[in-house]
Amino acid sequence: MTKVSMTVNGQPVSGEVEGRTLLSTFLRDTLGLTGTHVGCDTGQCGACTIHVDGASVKSCNMLALEAEGAQVATIEGMSNADGSLGRIQQAFQDHHGLQCGFCTPGMVMAAAALLAEIPKPSEAEIRRYLSGNLCRCTGYHNIVKAILAASGQDVGAEYAA
Repeated sequence: MTKVSMTVNGQPVSGEVEGRTLLSTFLRDTLGLTGTHVGCDTGQCGACTIHVDGASVKSCNMLALEAEGAQVATIEGMSNADGSLGRIQQAFQDHHGLQCGFCTPGMVMAAAALLAEIPKPSEAEIRRYLSGNLCRCTGYHNIVKAILAASGQDVGAEYAA
């Protein structure tokens, strides 16, 4: 076992892990941050997307030890300080960007990374950026609308339903 330390959602954390422990497992099982979902365990679905030092990462493809000293953000850190939904989460709710909700944490984290890189993305840019995140329920229509809304764009003008 090896001690690993990092900052998660602004809080310093540490724990003992085996060398093969995935970051997703450390977040879920050691820290109790179960909002990071694990769908495929192979990096194909994107449900486990988080941010490590500002970069969008599929946490099922990263060892916990690789995050030593890193700044990690999970879906639990996306809400406002008062616990209310953050801007992107609220847009997903307002524009029905979820159904079963399994992919939603990864989608929100991917959307946050996209908006940090491209503050006013086009529909095509959103679809291209989300290509590594799979949703089996919505067909992506409302997810795209939600991200456009979160970026402050007029959803009706850009993407009529």
